[in-house]
Amino acid sequence: MDRIFSALLLSLLLLLQSYRVWGAPPQPRGTLCRTKPTDLVFVIDSSRSVRPHEFEKVKVFMSRVIEGLDVGPNSTRVGVINYASAVKNEFSLKTHQTKAGLLQAVQKIEPLSTGTMTGLAIQFAISRVFNDSEGARVRSPNFNKVAIVVTDGRPQDGVQDVSARARAAGIEIFAIGVGRVDMHTLRQMASQPLDEHVDYVESYSVIEKLTHKFQEAFCVVSDLCATGDHDCEQICISTPGAYKCACKEGFTLNNDGKTCSACSGGSGSALDLVFLIDGSKSVRPENFELVKKFINQIVDSLEVSEKQAQVGLVQYSSSVRQEFPLGQFKNKKDIKAAVKKMAYMEKGTMTGQALKYLIDNSFAVINGARPGVPKVGIVFTDGRSQDYITDAAKKAKDLGFRMFAVGVGNAVEDELREIASEPVAEHYFYTADFRTISKIGKKLQMKICIEEDPCECKSIVNFQTKVEDLINSLQQKLEAVAKRIEALENKII
Repeated sequence: MDRIFSALLLSLLLLLQSYRVWGAPPQPRGTLCRTKPTDLVFVIDSSRSVRPHEFEKVKVFMSRVIEGLDVGPNSTRVGVINYASAVKNEFSLKTHQTKAGLLQAVQKIEPLSTGTMTGLAIQFAISRVFNDSEGARVRSPNFNKVAIVVTDGRPQDGVQDVSARARAAGIEIFAIGVGRVDMHTLRQMASQPLDEHVDYVESYSVIEKLTHKFQEAFCVVSDLCATGDHDCEQICISTPGAYKCACKEGFTLNNDGKTCSACSGGSGSALDLVFLIDGSKSVRPENFELVKKFINQIVDSLEVSEKQAQVGLVQYSSSVRQEFPLGQFKNKKDIKAAVKKMAYMEKGTMTGQALKYLIDNSFAVINGARPGVPKVGIVFTDGRSQDYITDAAKKAKDLGFRMFAVGVGNAVEDELREIASEPVAEHYFYTADFRTISKIGKKLQMKICIEEDPCECKSIVNFQTKVEDLINSLQQKLEAVAKRIEALENKII
């Protein structure tokens, strides 16, 4: 066994030694989930038995499902019905045509806190929401119509007949029950087969675990590379329901995610990066700690030195405070320590004032900025600005600063787009929950890394991936060898 292990380990080392990494790792293209065009309506119970903090869990569940979908007027449209004793159409299928708009709208939903008229809510979905005047599309084999009903109790009206009418109208119904729900009622509502359309969770605290099921349910898996449904210049790599573009050895993938450029080598470019962080009272102390981790996550991806990346940090609320200027700290360790020590300001949200400070001070030579070095600003906010941002946002971009806008919770999509550089889709990010900002951090790591030196940065990522694959392969081989040896030993015995 020792000889076998030594041989496999030697093979691994030889592979690592001989492996020359160059060019770009494949980058995801399109959406995470290619969906058949779907009209999706959430029917959400907010009766008095659903406590406010539990209703927040339902909103997180909806947001998670939406985040995994291909949202757009020609793909998946989403509406939400909120019900108790009465029914409220929170937003219809035609109201929001972007994922960011949907996520913000979900965050604003408030519970009604009265009775439980589930049948009335389903009837409302049939007659009002799944109606062409509200953005529903004409019934067709090319479109899915789906309702996801979430409830935690016994309805005060009948659901069997109205659910049958909904199904007859081509609406696929998923029924999710929580806690002391009546399971018989769920089965009366749901489409067939029931084991695929009825779900139960013990409490609202674990409803998020159903997210992956629904993301998968709406995905259509196809080999987009084989069908030619891609725009990769050199290499197309199929993934379930999507594809990735990659480049040949000696080339790097461009920012458009599809074309390739020849690598020129080099040891990394200089970069002046300033974080502009919202420290208003709506962020809250526990979330502010997550923001600091988000900053340090990005710092980890940089090559910090006097000749390469410099980092500055500004916090704002009702006023603006420079935490540290560009160039004050010469290594990652000191930068990250300073970020951890940053005190939370609280108070208002003067984003316009903060952007003006970035232009007039943060990227000034007197504050450590270097002439001729690319300037990158990352603006992080969780709400609507209390002052005017248009002029400062435009000026920052006119001066050649590359601006990224990151929004959480109640951040306003129009403001994020106004701050972000072109192409806007690559420079603004939104998530409903502070706990998921690390995912945005990972996306920004690669975008900023590419700005420094595409060939070197992507080679590192590709090398790390190759090593992980080799180690996994080694482990599988060792397990297979161990099983064979065990089988031989058993035969001998």
